[in-house]
Amino acid sequence: MVVFENKAILKLLLVCLFVQFSVSAANFFQPFNVTYDHRALIIDGKRRMLISGGIHYPRATPQMWPDLIAKSKEGGADVIESYTFWNGHEPVRGQYNFEGRFDLVKFVKLVGDNGLYFLLRIGPYVCAEWNFGGFPVWLRDIPGIEFRTDNEPFKREMQRFVTKIVDLMREEKLFSWQGGPIILLQIENEYGNMEGSYGQKGKEYVKWAANMALGLGAGVPWVMCKQTDAPDDIIDTCNNYYCDGYKPNSPNKPTIWTENWDGWYTSWGGRLPHRPVEDLAFAVARFFQRGGSLMNYYMYFGGTNFGRTSGGPFYITSYDYDAPIDEYGLRSEPKWGHLKDLHAAIKLCERALVAADSPQYMKLGPRQEAHVYWENIQITVLNTTLSESQSACSAFLANIDEHNTVTVTFHGKSYSLPPWSVSILPDCSNVAFNTAKVGAQTSVKLVENALSPKISAPELVTTKNEVSSISESWMSVKEPIGIWSESNFTAQGLLEHLKVTKDESDFLWHMTRIYVSDDDIAFWEENKVSPTLVIDSMRDVLRIFINGELIGSVSGHWVKVVQPVQFQQGYSDLMLLSQTVGLQNYGAFLEKDGAGFRGQINLTGFKNGDIDLSKASWIYQVGLKGEFQKIFTIEENEKAGWTNLKLDATPSTFTWYKAYFDSPDGSEPIAIDLGSMGKGQAWVNGHHIGRYWNLTAPKDGCPDSCDYRGAYGSNKCMTNCGKPTQTWYHVPRSWLQASNNLLVIFEEIGGNPFEISVKLRVPRILCAQMSESYYPPLREWLHLDLIDGKVSISDMKPQIHLQCEDGQIISSIEFASYGTPHGSCQNFSKGNCHSPNSLSVVSEACVGRNSCSVEVSNSGFGSDPCRGVLKTLAVEARCVSTSTIGVSQF
Repeated sequence: MVVFENKAILKLLLVCLFVQFSVSAANFFQPFNVTYDHRALIIDGKRRMLISGGIHYPRATPQMWPDLIAKSKEGGADVIESYTFWNGHEPVRGQYNFEGRFDLVKFVKLVGDNGLYFLLRIGPYVCAEWNFGGFPVWLRDIPGIEFRTDNEPFKREMQRFVTKIVDLMREEKLFSWQGGPIILLQIENEYGNMEGSYGQKGKEYVKWAANMALGLGAGVPWVMCKQTDAPDDIIDTCNNYYCDGYKPNSPNKPTIWTENWDGWYTSWGGRLPHRPVEDLAFAVARFFQRGGSLMNYYMYFGGTNFGRTSGGPFYITSYDYDAPIDEYGLRSEPKWGHLKDLHAAIKLCERALVAADSPQYMKLGPRQEAHVYWENIQITVLNTTLSESQSACSAFLANIDEHNTVTVTFHGKSYSLPPWSVSILPDCSNVAFNTAKVGAQTSVKLVENALSPKISAPELVTTKNEVSSISESWMSVKEPIGIWSESNFTAQGLLEHLKVTKDESDFLWHMTRIYVSDDDIAFWEENKVSPTLVIDSMRDVLRIFINGELIGSVSGHWVKVVQPVQFQQGYSDLMLLSQTVGLQNYGAFLEKDGAGFRGQINLTGFKNGDIDLSKASWIYQVGLKGEFQKIFTIEENEKAGWTNLKLDATPSTFTWYKAYFDSPDGSEPIAIDLGSMGKGQAWVNGHHIGRYWNLTAPKDGCPDSCDYRGAYGSNKCMTNCGKPTQTWYHVPRSWLQASNNLLVIFEEIGGNPFEISVKLRVPRILCAQMSESYYPPLREWLHLDLIDGKVSISDMKPQIHLQCEDGQIISSIEFASYGTPHGSCQNFSKGNCHSPNSLSVVSEACVGRNSCSVEVSNSGFGSDPCRGVLKTLAVEARCVSTSTIGVSQF
């Protein structure tokens, strides 16, 4: 039996750990200072090891924020991180927006109300796969401006916005020294990747940005990420999949990881990325093992690119990012649960981590190593010294071998380390957690048709009546092709897309008139050729019309267009509809990227030679008629002249559709299934839920199983091959009313609205699998009997933990076997060894409850079903909404 050698030390460490968190939450709004040294941030005079979770407030609704923050805290976060979004806060120069999803003050205050700190990354360039990297498009029109370099017009505008944010936070008393949650600020963002493109002016810009930020008197430290030449008073930080080897550019700065990429973003027609939690946990543990102090998940909740906020080009509306909390605000299991356990294990080590200036390094094997953190403490309680100065330690044992499990010896004991894993020993003796051993539950989310009457207790019904479509009654109206209003204008030559649209719409119509003579017709017939439209370069989508008829479409990022065309004798209208699908959000010289066309546009094949349309007279029209009439809103939609749509109607291009639907009962998140549509945009009650595009991912490139071992890259564990990239689109419940919700669709290429349906995103199935050799729950380390030395941690048994989402209970246990079960979630089967009490024990503990724990031991199941055999408990449970069954949550 393993016992703690010094019970007094253990007791003091755990009591202090409890007091530390209790005091920090209770007195959070008492003013406190934030400084730093080489080891960590110093908060209210104490070094801290901090876990941060990224949540971008505009990618959720204010009604979602409290639950997202609470789940982050429950998952072990100490800090919430977010960028600010300049183009959302200042859509028109000098006109600010801090309302709704952009109510930054409300979001920061909610974080503080939950006793969490805040990392505010002002930028104002943010990248973030956000439209134009967060820059407002009007910024391009400032005379003489060049972005992100030593350029006076840009610096003046940047300073004005950054000052606005800092002043707002100060006015609302949100900095730590005012009793607020903000402990850290960021200026610029990943500029080190671009700095070389700007030469000496880039270096000067870095110095200016740092001095400007420091001069604002925010009273908390500033960071620059991916900026190895950050000035002395700015902390340079790491963004990457792994940052355990990162060291700041000064020995006086702590090691901070501002972006731990726990997933990746997705483009239309792309596969869906997935980062296995075993690797993610390994990266986090290695970071703290090797001297890291603050780690931020990018993202902890990814959310949704509502409206036209997605960047790109071609980034999808979902920004789920494979984050621990999914796009709909539901826990992604086992990622959320496994990381929660990791965070708890790291917190058990915090006192030793902050006490040591550097760890003791020990080589344990060719690719195995230990880092040991020692704390020398004087044990004093109520002014009475209990003993002399003692030593306590915490250790991290790492196996960076990608293939082999290795047994190592540490402090005279043997430890088995799975490949590519870290074991955490809070007391330098007992393993509390291993990154490769996942004990957390798996949650299987189903997408179910929405509807249905409530079910009376005591029935626990797990199916719902099906509804095939959102509505059997649709109406439509055609969007005019070409010039539709008196707001059009004529200009000589081609104008750059964004110079005209100001990004008020994705769409820009260009129309010119082409004259074809009898000689041209004869020339084409005699030589058996046809004229061709040649465009040197275009982005993102181009539609080509002749006399109102669509003759060709092209999509791509700065691609050449060669489109055969046919004209009749006389005058014809050539119309080009250029379209953006998210503005460029990354790279140098963003202000020069633009949209629409580059280079020459020519009509070739005419008898008298090519026609240079680049110099022709063009009529320009911004946007769509329905878009500018706001026919997607409740107030304005009747102006459109809708007509009833027949069930057998042929799919139509450039068509608006509308229907009404009732809000589904319950609290489960809602999605609109647009898999039957082609490409376009959608609104619910006037809220723009985003762009949609039914593009299919390549059939190859998705492994049958994902091996967590070895360095991760965004292409390593792809999923969803051969399927549409996105068909379900999140509709926040706060955007709905009880009945008669208006859904408006603008369809560009043709689709069937009668097959659109409302879905519920339901975490319906829970699975867990754990052996009797697994570690006890992390909470047991705070058990009073353990603190008092009455029991050893090795006496405590592992426990499976099942937890439905809030508002749900466990309705049934579909499978339970303690013994040697086979298979995996939704495919479990009994093995040769099976305890007959399995189902009854688990059912009694769990059914009717929101959450439950079941001890994985012989005593827990009444007897040993097979002596001498390592036993495992496998469970599959189903959750049901309490609003559906009419009973209260336990």
